[in-house]
Amino acid sequence: METMPHQLMGYDRAITMFSPDGRLLQVEYAKKTVKQGSTAIGLTATDGVVLVTDKRIVDKLMVPESIEKIWQVDEHMGATASGILSDARVLIERSQLKAQQHRVVYGTPIDALSVVKDICNLKQICTQSGGLRPFGVSILIAAVDAAGPRLFETNPTGIYFQYKATSIGEAETEVDEILIKEYHESMDVNDCLRLALRSLYRTLKDFELRRIDAAVISTKDKQFRKVPQGELEKMFNEVKQKTKPDRTEKRKKEPSEEEEEDNPDLG
Repeated sequence: METMPHQLMGYDRAITMFSPDGRLLQVEYAKKTVKQGSTAIGLTATDGVVLVTDKRIVDKLMVPESIEKIWQVDEHMGATASGILSDARVLIERSQLKAQQHRVVYGTPIDALSVVKDICNLKQICTQSGGLRPFGVSILIAAVDAAGPRLFETNPTGIYFQYKATSIGEAETEVDEILIKEYHESMDVNDCLRLALRSLYRTLKDFELRRIDAAVISTKDKQFRKVPQGELEKMFNEVKQKTKPDRTEKRKKEPSEEEEEDNPDLG
């Protein structure tokens, strides 16, 4: 008897229904949504942690500064995301509230892992409750807490991992290959910013500096800081002189991704 595709069997119609091979197809679809989002990179350095992201401006008349892709969670913590940014906003606002409550109750800044676990607990609930859908977003949480510079990734399944450097979004595979080759634990914040800019310059189809947003949290003052465009431009000019974008390595998009490329809901 010929095996029918999972979709024809209806295993992708309910979040609570496992397929015969033990897969939750709606969760897998949510992970594919993240792959269609714009690229975001996180790196830990000797003197802090760095977040760099592509804001993917889909309309020439859009004001770049109005696109929020990096959020401050607390004084010592920030986040960026890839996928459905409206989903990300709900989770980030929840994290901001949790961080504020912790300061009021305990008088100390919250640790990064507590925020990460809270996000992942909610994501996990949405993978096993009827009438809900999974969050279609992955979030990078960066912080400098009592344990030093830390970087976490949460995905739609509700699982999290800690990284020294990682990326999410459409160019994740290509950027990760660059990070594996060129990232070193001895790098400082400025080195990490240059590496992130170089990675995006080499992998994005239509790179423009106005599309790039970056933030840094230093171990010196443990303060979240957005990197000014002038500072990014200076670094990018240094990177551009030494780097040529290899067009042969550009990501070959699947047809479904081509259709979603200009979807303003994905970021």
